[in-house]
Amino acid sequence: MEAAATTPPEDTGPPPLDPSWVDEILLRGIGPEPCLYFDEPVSRDTLRRLVTERQAELSAAGLRRGGSVALCLAPSLALVANLLAAWRIGAQAALLDHRLTRYETDRALARLEPQVVVSAGPLPEGPARGFYELREHVTARPGRPAATSHAVVQLSSGSTGPSKVIGRTAADLVAELGRYARIDGVPRAGERIVSMASMVHVLGLVGGLLHALHAGVLLAVPRRPTAEGILATVAAGPEPTTLLGVPFHIELLTWVAEPPRLPQLTGMTTGGELVRAQVHDAFVDHYGIRLGSMYGMTEVGVIATDLFGKDRPELTPAPGLTLREADGELLIAREQSPYLGADDPARWSDGWLHTRDGGTVDPDTGLVRVLGRRDSQVSIGGLKVDLTEVEHTLAALPEVDAAVVVFGTSIEAYVVLRDPGGAARVEAGLTERLAAYKRPRLLHVVDRLPRTATGKLVRDRAVLRDAGQGPHHPSVQEPAHRKGSPRDVH
Repeated sequence: MEAAATTPPEDTGPPPLDPSWVDEILLRGIGPEPCLYFDEPVSRDTLRRLVTERQAELSAAGLRRGGSVALCLAPSLALVANLLAAWRIGAQAALLDHRLTRYETDRALARLEPQVVVSAGPLPEGPARGFYELREHVTARPGRPAATSHAVVQLSSGSTGPSKVIGRTAADLVAELGRYARIDGVPRAGERIVSMASMVHVLGLVGGLLHALHAGVLLAVPRRPTAEGILATVAAGPEPTTLLGVPFHIELLTWVAEPPRLPQLTGMTTGGELVRAQVHDAFVDHYGIRLGSMYGMTEVGVIATDLFGKDRPELTPAPGLTLREADGELLIAREQSPYLGADDPARWSDGWLHTRDGGTVDPDTGLVRVLGRRDSQVSIGGLKVDLTEVEHTLAALPEVDAAVVVFGTSIEAYVVLRDPGGAARVEAGLTERLAAYKRPRLLHVVDRLPRTATGKLVRDRAVLRDAGQGPHHPSVQEPAHRKGSPRDVH
């Protein structure tokens, strides 16, 4: 007997996002006390009202629970209100950095296909600002609903190649906030964060904005992202204050010849790249405060910390995370892949996320040591060379303002010199400090080094080649071949 034909069940997609977490976790509490500061304080009552207004506008544009929206906004109160409003609706929000070119933004929108786009007009000319006052434009477009249950979609910073599309669920974000609540040294209720970290990237988004709203911490954003502007924002309030930024900001603040007396400044937390020991010590000596390190990834958020610098260069795993070392790479237990699109077993497989970072986990203490990008390990005539070591050695020379070391057919360095005629002294300094097989064969003198939107130095050789190369200065170098594969930036 022939089996009766059956109709396959309709694919209804992921369950709609539950929006209740926004009010329960981020917007709870009432009163006139400020929770944000953009030139002037913003109370929880005011923020809730703004979120309700933006929710109505997004709904009028057709955004529904399970829908998708892209926010193409500069740092602003408008960005905060639209993000929380989208989540309150139960929509998936994609965050696009305002510093992307029009071409890059259009390509990102083509990849993401949101149903609604929130953008603003051209930013005012002049020096860069830490935040802006924006008039948003809400545009409906022929996009598609959220294909996954992720609450937020972010693009990786792309310092070593094309950006990845990364999604995180509301439950994942709430779990990370729980980890922050259990980490010693993280700002608590009644304290203040002065954040220079971008709100569309994980450190500024979760470590700054969401943690502040959840924990009752005042989040202040400097109007000017200069050393003077940052310190002025610290001086504007009496609360115990922690700075939040990346190594670029550490160096920026260390350049201040005589910092003002700021008794409310209790410390700084940095994420992103490894901080060179010289930079760490100079900052601590300059300000007399703790400088803590936070290791994380867009895919996971905070992974390990040393917020008091007591275990430097080792870190304590964040509560609730499971890490292990495999073949010199740090892996993190994750039930699902965070990547939107086709699964890549080289990035996530069998419940483990591959960080693409070299590192070790002490079997006795559990402390983690991050050794830098996995692709920083190269083989020179059978001898291993860590490009991070070479880069830190080069950047520590007195003639060097900034440096990046990469590998093509040989080790190459891109440097910004304090003295245009200092290349010969740099060569001499490297000869004193590094074995011949470790030294860059090519030294490219450039006017500046490109950085990502989050302030990380770009290590994509194609981008570096366009940075305006100066003379090439050869060093002795043996033939080499590369080991490893491109790293996932965090």
